[in-house]
Amino acid sequence: MQSIRRAGLPGARELWNISGVNFDFSFAFQPIVNSSTQEIIAFEALVRGPGGEPSADVFAKVPKARLYEFDQACRLKAIALARRLNMQTRLNINLFPNALYRTTFNVRATLQASLECGFPTDRITFEVSEAKRLVDYTHLIDMFESYEGFGFQTAIDDFGTGYSGLKLLVEYQPNYIKLDRNLIANTETDTVRQAIVTGMGRICRQLAIEMVAEGVETAYEYHWLRGIGITIF
Repeated sequence: MQSIRRAGLPGARELWNISGVNFDFSFAFQPIVNSSTQEIIAFEALVRGPGGEPSADVFAKVPKARLYEFDQACRLKAIALARRLNMQTRLNINLFPNALYRTTFNVRATLQASLECGFPTDRITFEVSEAKRLVDYTHLIDMFESYEGFGFQTAIDDFGTGYSGLKLLVEYQPNYIKLDRNLIANTETDTVRQAIVTGMGRICRQLAIEMVAEGVETAYEYHWLRGIGITIF
């Protein structure tokens, strides 16, 4: 398992020991808000360059052969930084699901890192992007079910934009579904999007899944989404 520096080293700039990756990186933490209680309930860790450069710029520097190794290093470093910041909410971290077919890159390694750091595993949410084509649904589900005792939660990210959302949903019901910005844009006037989002809302209520709206940019969108029962943004 990739070693992880313990939090509590103020100002330390970790350079992770990955062959071909000799640059520093950090994170922005995007708040996830419950609009009913006006509380931040989680932060999603988004990889950034040390000067705030976007994730695309960071991943462009990673050799293709080291992508999954770097993905895991991102999760471990996000946990260490969240612990150093004394984060008291949930921490959402992204997971490249196809990395799980390699035995060295798995959920267990990330959960072990959280234990070593002192960040509670029951405050971690794994986000699996629908935009990534899954090679094997069964393996992903088995991995999650094997470690459910750690208390982590799961989310399907970018729902409505990719390959696997409904198919995965048939086999596995996550705690959250995150509706992609492309699906909720202009929902206050777009009747097609209204029908799709309203229908997904009914499905989620029947399956006891929370819906999260991503990328709400206008008050009109927000009020329409609130009107159909979405409270997490």
